[in-house]
Amino acid sequence: MWTRRNFLITAAALPLATPLATQAASNTKSSILTYGGAAIGGYDPVAYFLTSGPQLGEEAHSVKWKDGTFLFSSAANKKTFEADPEKFAPRYGGYCSFAASLNYVSPTSSNAWSVYEDRLYLNFNLHVRSVWEQDKPGYIAKADVNWPGPLQA
Repeated sequence: MWTRRNFLITAAALPLATPLATQAASNTKSSILTYGGAAIGGYDPVAYFLTSGPQLGEEAHSVKWKDGTFLFSSAANKKTFEADPEKFAPRYGGYCSFAASLNYVSPTSSNAWSVYEDRLYLNFNLHVRSVWEQDKPGYIAKADVNWPGPLQA
């Protein structure tokens, strides 16, 4: 069973001294996780649904929503997002879904993602995602109770 301690040990063992991790750590009070000024690192949230994976967006197709600027790979994806941002924006502001279930925030990797029940979830890394996937409904229920509490910590 994964605990907060196990998650922190896993996280500490990984190279977190990257610019992305530094940016994320300084941004934990925002409702949307940003890297380099763009929500979810500039990846198009709609593309996760339509192309089954991460796809970088472009400044030319951007939307300011809540505390973040989302980038899209096409005008069509931008329009889709604008029609229903709650559906396409990643849950928990793009912070790690597993961490949210443990009542704290953590940065995410664009490759550690899943679409579950028509919602986008991001995780810290592929290992954490594999743990999270063992009980998605349970972790989501816990994260839903906790969120947005970890942002005020």
